[in-house]
This record gives sequence, C-alpha cells and structure tokens, in this order.
Amino acid sequence: MSGWDEGAVFYSDQAQFPRGGPGGDPAADLTRHSALRKFKEFLRGFTGPTGDFPYRESLVHNRDHVTVAIEDLDAFDAELSDRIRKSPADYLPLFETAAAEVLASLRSKVAGETGEMEEPVTGDVQIFLSSKENCLSMRSVGADYMSKLVKIAGITIAASRVKAKATHVTLICKNCRSVRTVPCRPGLGGAIVPRSCDHVPQPGEEPCPLDPWIAVPDKSKYVDLQTLKLQENPEDVPTGELPRNVLLSVDRHLVQTIVPGTRLTVVGIYSVYQASATQKGAVGVKQPYIRVVGLEQSRDNNSNGPSNFTLDEEMEFKEFAQRPDAYAKLCSMIGPSIYGHSDVKKAIACLLFGGSKKRLPDGVRLRGDIHVLLLGDPSTAKSQFLKFVEKTAPIAVYTSGKGSSAAGLTASVTRDGSSREFYLEGGAMVLADGGVVCIDEFDKMRPEDRVAIHEAMEQQTISIAKAGITTVLNSRTSVLAAANPIAGRYDDLKTAQDNIDLQTTILSRFDLIFIVKDIRMYDQDKRIASHIIKVHASGAAASSTGTEASDGENWLKRYIEYCRATCRPRLSEKAAEMLQNKYIEIRQKMRQQAHETGRAAAIPITVRQLEAIIRLSESLAKMRLTSVATPEHVEEAFRLFNVSTVDAARSGINEHLNLSPEIANEIKQAEAQIKRRMGIGSHISERRLIDELNRMGMNESIVRRALLIMHQRDEVEYKRERHVIVRKA
Repeated sequence: MSGWDEGAVFYSDQAQFPRGGPGGDPAADLTRHSALRKFKEFLRGFTGPTGDFPYRESLVHNRDHVTVAIEDLDAFDAELSDRIRKSPADYLPLFETAAAEVLASLRSKVAGETGEMEEPVTGDVQIFLSSKENCLSMRSVGADYMSKLVKIAGITIAASRVKAKATHVTLICKNCRSVRTVPCRPGLGGAIVPRSCDHVPQPGEEPCPLDPWIAVPDKSKYVDLQTLKLQENPEDVPTGELPRNVLLSVDRHLVQTIVPGTRLTVVGIYSVYQASATQKGAVGVKQPYIRVVGLEQSRDNNSNGPSNFTLDEEMEFKEFAQRPDAYAKLCSMIGPSIYGHSDVKKAIACLLFGGSKKRLPDGVRLRGDIHVLLLGDPSTAKSQFLKFVEKTAPIAVYTSGKGSSAAGLTASVTRDGSSREFYLEGGAMVLADGGVVCIDEFDKMRPEDRVAIHEAMEQQTISIAKAGITTVLNSRTSVLAAANPIAGRYDDLKTAQDNIDLQTTILSRFDLIFIVKDIRMYDQDKRIASHIIKVHASGAAASSTGTEASDGENWLKRYIEYCRATCRPRLSEKAAEMLQNKYIEIRQKMRQQAHETGRAAAIPITVRQLEAIIRLSESLAKMRLTSVATPEHVEEAFRLFNVSTVDAARSGINEHLNLSPEIANEIKQAEAQIKRRMGIGSHISERRLIDELNRMGMNESIVRRALLIMHQRDEVEYKRERHVIVRKA
C-alpha cells in the first residue's frame, strides 16, 4: 500500500455536506439532488397571482439572468427559502444550475449544420434575489450574519475598474506536465491549490516535488468582477458619528450598472476575505465584505420616467395645476415658518422646478437649471431657506463654504489602498446631479475653490485631468448660495461693487441675485416679532400638526418630481417677441445710464441674463403644467428679475448722485478742509476729524460723503475696522 498517504487516494466531499452528508437524518437534510429538483419545479411551475408563469416567461425573454423574489420561494417551499437564507453560498450555485437546465428544456431545438435537430446551447444563468424585508442597519451587521443573506441600503461613493475573476483555474505540473482544473471560490476568495501532484512516477523517473503546480492564465475561465463602496445614507447616521462604509463585490451582469452617487438597496452574502498577503500578524483576522446577489436602485434616484406615480396622484396634481391660485399656493408652501420674503420664495420655487434643458442640432447643450444667490445681513433667514430646499428638493446636497474645498465640491482622485490603482470619487456637485447644491457662507470660500464651480454652473460638466485620469463628469445641478456682504452687514453708503465681494465672472452666472436687507420699520418689526413668538410658543401645537406639515412637504416633493419628469415648456411666439423688445429696452437704458455717468453698472446685463429670464418663464409655466410659456409668465419673470438682479445693480450710493450745485460745492469745501487738516501719510481717528470739522460749521453727512468720495478716488484709506483714516499720496 505504498503511496496511501500521498493525499491522492482518499477524497471526502466534506464541504458540500457539513452535517454528516447524505447519510444523516433524511427528513432534515435536503440533499443536493432533491434541492436541484425542487428549484427546477419552482422555476417551471410557480404561478403568479394572475395565473401566469412569471419565471418561465422571464427565462425565455432574458436568457442570461432572472430575478427571483424570496417571498415567492417562501410561498412555494419554506424549507428551501430558509436554506437559501441560511447558507446561500451552497444553494445559489444549485439554483443557477437548475435555471440553466430549465432554460435548455424550455427552448426549442434548432437545426444543426448537418440538418439534424440539436439541443440549443445555453449559457449560464445568473440568479438575482429580491426581498421585501426591512433593511438592516450597516452598524448592526456583525459576526452573527457571517455567510448569511443580508439586506442593507446606502449610497455608493466609489466604483473600481472592472477586473477579470477566474471561476476555474487551470493548473499544470512543472515536472510531468499533467493538467488539472481547480474551482475558485466566488466573490473575492481565491482558489485552493493542492500541494502535490497525483502522477505515479514510472521506474527511473524522478517523482514530482512538493507544490509542483503552475497556473495557466490563458486556459482558465473568467467572469467580470467589480468592487463598490457603499456608505450609509446620511439620514441614518447617528448624531456625531462618522458614516460607515462597506465593500461590495458585484459580478457578471451587475457589473457597470451603478455609478457613484446612486442610492441602492442591496441583497447579498456577508463574507470575509484576507485583506492582503503583506499583512503580518493574526491570520484569523479577515476583512468583511458583501457579495451582492441582487440590487435595486431606490426610487428617488430613478426618476427618468413618470412610471412611479399612481393615477390618483396624477389626477390630483393635474387638478391642482388648473387652480387659478396654484402659483401663490406653491410659493406659500416654501419655508412656511419664514415670515415675509415673498419674492425670495417665488425665486426658490422657480429654482426647484427649473427650466427646460435643450440640445441643439450641433450638440451644444443649453442649461435649464436656475441659480440663485441670496446676499444680505445676518439673521435674515438665508440659511433657513437653504435647509428647507435641502429637505424639499428630490436630490439635494448641503455644504458650507469654509468647510469645502475644490476637490470636495467637484471630484477627487484617490488611490485604492489594496490594489494601488487610482479611482474617482465624486464630490458634492456630482452627487447632486439632477438636483440642487446649497452652498452656505459662499463669500467665505477661498477664491481658488470658488473657481471650480464656474464650469459646473454654466457648462454643467466637471472636467478632470489628474493622475492619468482625464474625464468629464456630469453635474446638472442648480446652485443656491447664501453670502454676507464684505463688512458683514450691507452698507448703504457704499456702491454695489464695494458691498459684493464676488467677481463679475461668478455673479453673471447667477440668474437671480437677491439683496436681503434687515430694514428697521416699526410695523414690519412688530409683525415679524409676533410671528416668531408664535412659532416658538406654539411649538407643542405645531408638533401635533407636524404630520400634516410633513405630508405637505412630501406632497411638494412629489409634485416637483412629477412636473420635472413630465413637463418641458417652450416659449410661445408672442412671449418671444415681447422678451426681445424688453431686452433691447433694458440694454438701451443701461447704455444711456453709462453715457450720463461715464461708468458701467455693477451687475452687467448680458445675454446670460436674457437666458435667465427665458428659464424663469419656462419654470413658471412648468408649475402650472402647461407646455407653452405665455406673455403673462414672461411678465412675472421680468418682475422677479427686476426686484432681484436689477435692484442689486442699482443698490448702494453711486458717486454720481444727482447732487444740487450747492451740496456739490459744500462737498468740495469739505474735501479741501480734510486735505488741509491731514498731511499725506498722516492718520487720524474718523470721529475726531468729523468733530473738528463740525466745530467749523460743517454738516456731518456732508463730511461723510466727502470722505466716501475721496475713498472711492483712492485718496484716503480706512484702517482698524474703519476707525482710523490714512491720507494717501
């Protein structure tokens, strides 16, 4: 019995039958054969509620994959579905074999080359599982779930390149050249290579050494494999914790169906892999990952068609759009806890609905998204608007200016730790594709970071050329930004340019710019105070009607989704003509103003602003679900444009105020006195200077105006928070 201990004679099928094999308790143990038979029966004979055969149908139509609902398997045979849940890695391959055999029997024979009828060749069939159970939290999936079926939800943040994964590795012995094939573990597992060759040496032939096998890559079989990173949904993360992420591996038909930024619900097998061979230390410590056996994209991302609206909802939406007060009602739903600011609410309604995208025959894209900038004093509810939009828009990302860099807003190239390859991670602008990006504290951003948004705002793409990756990502987003003026508060004694510390390049990309001032008026202050006190005092009452409020919010979200999916308005002939005349008129006025004063306006009126008015008219038409924008819509768009951007261009004082000759003369005298009082390079406190000139009989407002005009001509400058004046050469 020489050679009995070479590991070549005895072979036990332990892995398949861990509980004592087919010889165990026959009632409790489902053998492979009977399981295969039951799976075939299920695919052939399961009838849906209407009496059809859903799985047979789908196998005939889709020859390479079929999606099975675990609930159906439960109804057909509870033990089988329990097996699939408890040890999916053993039973899923059986299920796929059964599906391939059923498919072969379902297909008709085809005529071969010789004219005889032959069995058709069928490939492998991939089984996807879907389940209606509740998702587990990513934090609760632990060692108890090892090798079981789990269902989790999250948002994908990165996707690797597609790799080839061997299913069967062909090995060749380097001594005797005998060949054998070894199966590979699915997912991220490897193959188990035998230590010795079972070739019996002939007399005079030297025996095969230990570990003689060499893998032959060309003759092995492969499938596609891709790894994804899934991060917890932002709303599921507990306060003060960092979001967790987990590795997913997808293969075959699931590869390249997911782009970063998609929200997913995943059904998969919780498994482990050895992180890297270089990792010294404990052999027993392994990294967990989830081998995906079924995934669905969640509904709010999948808004490419109006299919997910019920008929009742559509009827309700259409009825609402026909109401004469639909526009006013929609605007009252926006920020209901914020008092006043009716024009800002209307602008935000326009931003949420958006205009129509257009593709010209030569491939140029015109954007349909509306950008709004809110600029103004502290405590004027700017951030509240941003937070409201983040909750209401179907897709929204909220960032703050100081805490976000250019790479975080656009996209960053990172290096994968284990495979050392570069991959892209999308930033805020890419994750919010098709939605809204809210940027708070816009003025506090570093200028080099703000430049990164230029391309995303106008061309709606983000181009990247870093680390050998050259690519263009889509970022079809609306931007809603909030900023403070340069001195923290809006200073009426300065021109618009001095108040707004942003470049013209970025200002011209915003369709509407609102200057929100904190005006001290008795009546208004009284009303605002009573409103705020009511909101605080009736907090308890509001929470009892909170369900209604959240219903309203949800309703608004669904309505916005419906309008964006179904309605694409265009301008009517009359409206187009009216727009043209109005635009020419505004340009004429601007030219006249420039002639009279010799200076251009702070916010230029260019073709971009004309496009902005077109987009506003379209979004006003979209709110009413009409397919044509009428002259009334253009009128309202012009009104909004006038109260926002044109007002912002006129705000503040200009040095060319129409002064009467006497006042102009007084200002000249005040200037002369200031120059006589201050030598070049000397500095003096502003208060003291004004007091001294006051004693000489000059009016304080005249002195302040003279100082302002000198400051604009760069003859004096302010230091120490405007307390000290320095005379320049």
